[in-house]
Amino acid sequence: MKHQTVRDLMSDAVVRVQRGTPFKEIAHLLLEYDITAVPVVDAENRPVGVVSEADLLQKMWGGEPDGSPEHAEWSRAAAAGKADATDADGLMTSPPLCARESWSVVEAARVMARHRIKRLLVVDGDGRLAGVVSRSDLLRVFLRTDRAIRTEIIEEALVKALGLAPSSVQVDVVHGHVVLSGRLPADVSAPLLEEHCRSVDGVVAVEFRPAGEAGAEGPAAVGS
Repeated sequence: MKHQTVRDLMSDAVVRVQRGTPFKEIAHLLLEYDITAVPVVDAENRPVGVVSEADLLQKMWGGEPDGSPEHAEWSRAAAAGKADATDADGLMTSPPLCARESWSVVEAARVMARHRIKRLLVVDGDGRLAGVVSRSDLLRVFLRTDRAIRTEIIEEALVKALGLAPSSVQVDVVHGHVVLSGRLPADVSAPLLEEHCRSVDGVVAVEFRPAGEAGAEGPAAVGS
């Protein structure tokens, strides 16, 4: 299956600053655009860091680590340096975590979960800032219609991946829950079929019911 890419879901309207952008200008941008962080780019638009609300608030609490995950690994010296900083170069956390435009939504979600962050900067093939992708952007894959999910399962999972006839397995999709029913050939196992279906964007759950099992002849697929 081919997942949607970061490029498909990202926002390319990104507020950005330079290393020399003053403290107060950064604070103004965060408030004006109602954002919690801003990327810092070099002269060639390559990300070199990120300045967040937490970085600016170091000025208030004097550089003492606040116990949050973002500060857990900071040294007191680094935190104090942010408290004394007057521009993006001194405030930013560097290097920034970035995703490639070609990454799948699965790759982006995995990195966000591993690092416990809510968004990723997105760079193009030359390493230049192309956009930003957030958790809420990735969740949009679950807004796919049941009809679109069912069509992809039949065309990509059944026919292309497993070589089955489109009518060999009944596919019903309701609110992202996939119910498969029918008889499978000896060389295709139910777990393998379920695995292929789970790789389709927007699928919430998959269940296979062998032919003859109660409830196997379900209703026609629902297209929403």
